[in-house]
Amino acid sequence: MDFLRWLIEAFNSYITIGSSALLVREVVGNIFGLASALGGIRRKVWAWPVGIIGNALLLTVFLGSIFGNDGTANLLGQAGRQIMFIAVSIYGWRRWKSSQNSGGSAVTPRWATKTERLGMAAILVIGTVALTPIFGALGSYDPVWADAWTFVGSLLATYGMARGLVEFWLIWVLVDVVGVPLLFSAGYYASAFMYLFYGCFTLIGFFVWWKAQNSSKPTIEAKMPDPTVKVGN
Repeated sequence: MDFLRWLIEAFNSYITIGSSALLVREVVGNIFGLASALGGIRRKVWAWPVGIIGNALLLTVFLGSIFGNDGTANLLGQAGRQIMFIAVSIYGWRRWKSSQNSGGSAVTPRWATKTERLGMAAILVIGTVALTPIFGALGSYDPVWADAWTFVGSLLATYGMARGLVEFWLIWVLVDVVGVPLLFSAGYYASAFMYLFYGCFTLIGFFVWWKAQNSSKPTIEAKMPDPTVKVGN
């Protein structure tokens, strides 16, 4: 019990950097998120359960007032996307585990089809428009549309990762472009700096998956018969 009490109190404490105070849970949750991203770029199954731990911690961070973090804004989109992350991560975890090959890679990257791209773009726009008034009515932090954008974009990116779509890295870039300023303005500095780093990291991940996708393609010579080889007599 003493250890559990110490753990709870430690996670409720703050780290002071200059004039800013960072909640330990927020820092630790983002460290787990970074570890999950590193696993994702290497296409390792363990990326999913590690990410789930980080999501659970960050859920308690973004519902600041509910979990006793006085003076912090409630970002319902950010909190809701942690729940969404956990749900989609369970799907991704099962999918990657079932398709894991002998080399350790859990998925073979591929480009999304034209239909898939159009569908994701439509979901991002329509989902943001639909969720903005709902988040606003529930009291989410302004600008509410930015909170809705990061929620919907994060859903698409996580689903795209589970499906092995190379474009999911670019969706994360779109999420970070909007999400980083939102987190800074709401006072979640640890998450803001972490997602600022993610923005650079996701570009690296995109090119790594792009290279892996190209290397997994069969060559033309492997697919086409050699015209110089005679069949039969």
